[in-house]
Parts: sequence; C-alpha cells; structure tokens
Amino acid sequence: MKDSQQQSTDDVDEQSDINRCFQKYQKELDCRHDKHERLVKLSRDVTIESKRVIFLMQRNSGPNKCDEVLEQAWQKIKDIQQQKFLPIAKELQGEDPYQFLRAYTAGLQEYIEAISFYHYLKSKTLVTLEQVQSDLTYTVPSVGSDDLQEKTISVRVPPSEYMLGLADLTGELMRFAINSVGSGNLDCPNEVCAYLRRMLGGFESLGQVSREMGRKVSTLRQSLQKVESACYALQIRGSEIPTHMLKDVFRSGTDNSYMEERDMDD
Repeated sequence: MKDSQQQSTDDVDEQSDINRCFQKYQKELDCRHDKHERLVKLSRDVTIESKRVIFLMQRNSGPNKCDEVLEQAWQKIKDIQQQKFLPIAKELQGEDPYQFLRAYTAGLQEYIEAISFYHYLKSKTLVTLEQVQSDLTYTVPSVGSDDLQEKTISVRVPPSEYMLGLADLTGELMRFAINSVGSGNLDCPNEVCAYLRRMLGGFESLGQVSREMGRKVSTLRQSLQKVESACYALQIRGSEIPTHMLKDVFRSGTDNSYMEERDMDD
C-alpha cells in the first residue's frame, strides 16, 4: 500500500499547469490567513488599550482632575490611532474591508465606546460617524513613488459598527452617573438620564436591525432604568442620606449587574 502511495506521489508533475495553479491558491490563502491573524492581534490590543482609557476616565472623573484626566485620555486615544489603527489601515490596503471586518470589529466597537465617552465628558456631545472615520483616516507616502507622492488609507467604520459601539456607551454613562454622586455632583444623574433617553429614542427609531443590536438596546433600557431609579432616590431621599453615602446606596443595585454586563461583552 505504501509503495502505491509513494508511486502516486512520484507521478505528480510539479510543473503542470494544474499543480502550479493550486500552489498559487495555497499562497493566497496562507497570506489571507496570516493577514487575518495579524488583524485579530491588533484588534485585541485596541480592545485592551480602549478599556484602559475608559477605566482612566471612570476612576478620575472628579471635578478637580477632570481636565487633566481628559488630556491624558486624549493622548492615549491618539496613541491607539497611530500605533494600532494605522497598522490595521495598512493591512487593509487594496482589500475589501468587509471581508476582514470580523477580525477587528471587537476592537473597533470598544474604541468607539471609549472615544464617545471621552466626547461626552469633554463637551456633552455625541461623537459622529464622520468624526470617528476622520480620526481613522491617514495620509502616508506612496510606496515606490519617486516624487514623494502621498496617498490616503483608512480603517473602514461601517455605520452598523458605529451604532454598536455607541450602544455600549450607555453602560459607562450609567456607572459614571452613580460615581459622580459620590464626588458631590448631584446634577449628573439627571443630565445622564436625559442623554440616555435621547439615545434610546434614536435606537428605537431604527427598528429591529439585528439580534446583536436588539440585545444592546435591551441593555440600554436597563441602564436607563437604573439611572432613573437613582434620580428618583436622589429626589425623594437625597435630603435624608449624607452625600458621601449616596453613592453606596445607588451602587448596591447597579454594580453587580454592571460587572456581569462587562464580563459578557469581554
């Protein structure tokens, strides 16, 4: 049996057109798989660094350090854009971005969550799709050009991924509203509550887009309900409870569910 297999292998014409064709396909598939793995690793790095930016802004959101922390957060966001997304943009040159979207979608959504949280803390505005796309568009030298020409490359940000990233923002806003009470900012829960209501109205106007979107909109409603409960308790019992204890009262009903949601997203 082994002799027949060896003879069959020896009979293969390495120079035949069919064999050369399959060798070409093999190289193309290997290159595509290698590119996919590189994008997955870069996306994982984006996710890790974006989470660090979010935690930085959550831990240091007091009024005295707000500007300093936001400056640090913006510098970290710029580092993510240059050190992580620029290599992704280079990998996607000449490729259909949707073919590799699943490789970097997790990192992209986490990044959108981080930068949208930054914009809320900075100016109480919602980062637009155009802003996100502009930040991930780069001008680089054209390879092989003798006259130093430049070209534009970018990481494609589909509207669906932008919306999914924004949906994740709601959990961070809920936590921020609860934490702000402990630092003495009693107006923040009401501001966040109004902001989340506008976001929920916008998401509900889209209808049932996908199962993943439906799940995140459901989480948005839960976050809004928790902030509304905090606002209610603050209005009814705020005068009865010392300010430094309000945070613990509110967090008792939100912290465990928040951590469960973060674990599910991870």
